[in-house]
Amino acid sequence: MSQKKKSNTNTEDIDKFARELQEQLMEQIRKKYSDVVIDHWQNPRNFEKIDNPDGYASAKGSCGDTMEMFLKMSNGKISECGFQTDGCGTTIACGSIATELALKKSFIQALATVSADEILKKLGGLPESDIHCAELAAEALRRALADHLYQKRAPWKKQYRQT
Repeated sequence: MSQKKKSNTNTEDIDKFARELQEQLMEQIRKKYSDVVIDHWQNPRNFEKIDNPDGYASAKGSCGDTMEMFLKMSNGKISECGFQTDGCGTTIACGSIATELALKKSFIQALATVSADEILKKLGGLPESDIHCAELAAEALRRALADHLYQKRAPWKKQYRQT
């Protein structure tokens, strides 16, 4: 057998193994997480840094994951809401849902609506070991809303904030 043919066979074997392994992993993930969690993990909404935000916060979860939340306000409502995280898939899904819940809401509506319980409900629940991810996303959003209030009272400080 030629060297080139051997190389192609090895590559095909490796590709087949990788596909099978990925399928097995996804099968295990589907047993543990809802389709909504998987969708928001693989296709996060609003996973972005927003330049010059009206509200910004960074929060660290009990597991060590960090989440940043960015808000832009327009006419009293959240017109843009983005997040970034160095966390796991569940943290990404929770941040994604939190931003969707907050968008187009007033300050008060967002404060009342976005909670760990509401995030969990929208995701179809999470295993007990991952509930802290929803708490992290809700806390990051609350802190960004608090920062918005602070910036509103002292708008000149916004120029000196680093995000």
